[in-house]
Amino acid sequence: MAEDLLIITGSKEEQYQALLPQIKALTEGEPDVIANLATISAALKEQFNWLWVGFYIVKQDELVLGPFQGPVACTRIKKGRGVCGKSWEDKMTLIVEDVEKFPGHIACSSLSRSEIVVPVFNNNEVIAVLDVDSQAPGHFDETDKKYLEEIVRSIQF
Repeated sequence: MAEDLLIITGSKEEQYQALLPQIKALTEGEPDVIANLATISAALKEQFNWLWVGFYIVKQDELVLGPFQGPVACTRIKKGRGVCGKSWEDKMTLIVEDVEKFPGHIACSSLSRSEIVVPVFNNNEVIAVLDVDSQAPGHFDETDKKYLEEIVRSIQF
C-alpha cells in the first residue's frame, strides 16, 4: 500500500489518469471500506481542490454521511431528496451545472455552485454515493463522470 500522493498538473484527463493508479495503490490490500472511502475522498480533494468531496452511505431509508473532506455537511438525506437522494433513487450519475436551479437542492454549503453525484453499486443496488461540490458553476463534465464512475467501481464493500 502506498502512503503518499503525487499531485499532477495538466489537463483534467491527465490528472485523472495519474490519480487512478495512485488511488489503487493507496487502497489496495486495505479491507476496511471506511478507511478506503476516507482515502479516496482525501486523494480527490488534494488533487482537484474541490469544495467538498465525500461519501454518503445507504442505511435503511436514508443516506448517512460517511468519510469526507471539506466543510461540515448534511448528516442524513432521504431517498429522492436533493442531488444525492435523486442519484440514489435514479441509480445514475447526476451532473448539476448550477445547484440553485436543481429542484429540491439541499444547500449544505452556500459556497457550492455545481455538483456531481456518482452512485456506488453492489449487486446492482446503490449502497453509497460519491458527492463532489465545486465553488465554480458548470465545473463538472463527462470527463469527471467517466473517471469518478471508474473510481467508485473499484470500491469493495
